[in-house]
Amino acid sequence: MLRLKIISPEKVVYYGDVENVTVPGTAGSFEILTDHAPIISSLNAGKVVYTTTKEGPKQLDIKGGFVEVQKNIISLCVEV
Repeated sequence: MLRLKIISPEKVVYYGDVENVTVPGTAGSFEILTDHAPIISSLNAGKVVYTTTKEGPKQLDIKGGFVEVQKNIISLCVEV
């Protein structure tokens, strides 16, 4: 299980448990699954797609930002 926190300059967009997350990295999109290696990466404009444990797949259009993954906690700081 992963814990996802998506923060924009205006508000917390999402905070909760997810099964996976796909982000638009600057070198191409990549998927984050449980026990992913620690990483910090910049993000391009595109779609963040995540699957919640209760509501299923969701997506969010972003203009860019950063992602940090550490110990099954994913922190996204994005501009929406």
